[in-house]
Amino acid sequence: MYQFTLSTDSTCDLYHDFIVKNDIKFVSLTFSVEKNDVIEERLDAFTEYAQYVSFFNELRAGAFSRTSMLNYEAHYAHFLKLAQEGAKDVLHFTISSGLSPTKTVARKAAADVKRLYPDFSLYLVDSLTATVGQGALVEIALGLRNEGRSAKEAHDICNECRLHIQHYIVADDLNYLRKGGRISSAAAALGGVLGVKPIISFDNEGKLFVLDKVRGVKKAVSFIKAKMEKEAPDPARNLVYIVHTDNEPVANELADYVRERFQIEPHVSIMGPVIGSHIGPGAFALGYLSKSTRNAF
Repeated sequence: MYQFTLSTDSTCDLYHDFIVKNDIKFVSLTFSVEKNDVIEERLDAFTEYAQYVSFFNELRAGAFSRTSMLNYEAHYAHFLKLAQEGAKDVLHFTISSGLSPTKTVARKAAADVKRLYPDFSLYLVDSLTATVGQGALVEIALGLRNEGRSAKEAHDICNECRLHIQHYIVADDLNYLRKGGRISSAAAALGGVLGVKPIISFDNEGKLFVLDKVRGVKKAVSFIKAKMEKEAPDPARNLVYIVHTDNEPVANELADYVRERFQIEPHVSIMGPVIGSHIGPGAFALGYLSKSTRNAF
């Protein structure tokens, strides 16, 4: 019998089969796709690989995707269902508060559920990251849950791990970052002409920032490898995550490097639509747990 219920929002980018197999409670964030002057509201709840590829092909064809925080009603319904099913201690992971106020909405909804079910308690982890960085924390919590640890123990361990996750995100087309307000129109235009690839990371507040800029994909991959040479993944965890937005060749190149250099089998996956909307198709990213804190080397 587990000591707590494990829950996360969909920006963890863990596959549906993994979520179901490991009894992780999952709540989907929302996004909208605009194409041919028609806006369609959708849920981040893909169950098949082909759905991810189809989404990024829509963006390539000119569709525009916007994201929004998960609303109060969806959070309330999620936590209420858990309480009705008998959940007492729930460890829940949210997208970084540096990107979205989802954490605040989740706390309010959980507090309202607790008024009806006094035994219901929420232990919330603001991941200070997203996509596979958040997924890494969920997987750490999964291991702790399966060991029989308490929600508080898992909460404290995951909070300590957050700032040890290194992130290197490389966008293929800067116009998606421009549309999301991350860079200026001039910078996007210049980057397109010169083939500049910004290396994006998360700061200690869970906000995205440009760590460096390089010319071309090869130099971006070399940058990531050089960073990993300076500090290898923490051997106590041996967790490396590679994610892409329909760019398997580069993801596989990085995976081969990790296997050969560190003898670690990386987790390789395709990114979901919430973060994928902001960086567009053709992007790739690598994250891992290190002994040092974020961006310290």
